[in-house]
Amino acid sequence: MDICLVNIDKNLNKSLKPTSVIGMLWLQTHFDNNQWEALSNNEVIISKENSKLLVKDATSAGLNIKSFSRVSMLDVFQKRN
Repeated sequence: MDICLVNIDKNLNKSLKPTSVIGMLWLQTHFDNNQWEALSNNEVIISKENSKLLVKDATSAGLNIKSFSRVSMLDVFQKRN
């Protein structure tokens, strides 16, 4: 997985989390320089509509994108540990 999108509210706004170097580099080409620190700190929130556009663009570039709810992400982390 290169980029992870996590639903953060009932409006399906998403937290954007780069999970690979390729994912981070790709995001850096799509966000302004002043947003890179927020990207690297997993502080970027995007709307449901913008996340659909991002997924379409990123997957057409060959990136692997996953979308999760907060609950399913907790399950993933608990299974790893």
